[in-house]
Amino acid sequence: MNSPLQAMRDLLEEDKRFKLEAYQFIRESLQFAHEHRELVELADAPGAPAPANPSPKHVTGQQLCEACRRYAIEQYGYLAKIVLASWGVRSTSDFGELVYNLIRIEQMRKSDTDRREDFDDVYSFDDAFEPEFELSIRDED
Repeated sequence: MNSPLQAMRDLLEEDKRFKLEAYQFIRESLQFAHEHRELVELADAPGAPAPANPSPKHVTGQQLCEACRRYAIEQYGYLAKIVLASWGVRSTSDFGELVYNLIRIEQMRKSDTDRREDFDDVYSFDDAFEPEFELSIRDED
C-alpha cells in the first residue's frame, strides 16, 4: 500500500489537470467549512435532499463549493479566480474532480448520499469572485 505522500505523487503524475496547490486548497477549504459552518450551510441548493443521517461533520458538495469560494476570497481577494485558474481550477465541477481524486486515493471520504454531480454548476466562476459592493444612500437635509 502506498503512503499518502506517494499516493499524491502518483495522482499528480496520473492526472495532470490540477497542481498540488489545488489539492491543498480543497483540504484547507474543507477545514474552513467546518470552522465556518453557519456561512456554508446557506449554500445548499433549494430542494436538495438532506443527507439521510446528517452529521455535524459532514459537508455537502454545495457547502464545500461555497467554502471554497469564501476561502479563496479571504486568502486571495480580487486575484482569487486567477490563482485558482493557475492551478487548473475553473469551475465548481473542478472542485468535484479534485475531491473525488482525493477520495480515490483515500485522502478524503464520502457519505453514501454524496455524488460527484453535487459539484456541478453550483455557481459561475465569472461572477463568484467579483467584489461585492454595498451602496448606501445618504439623506441630505
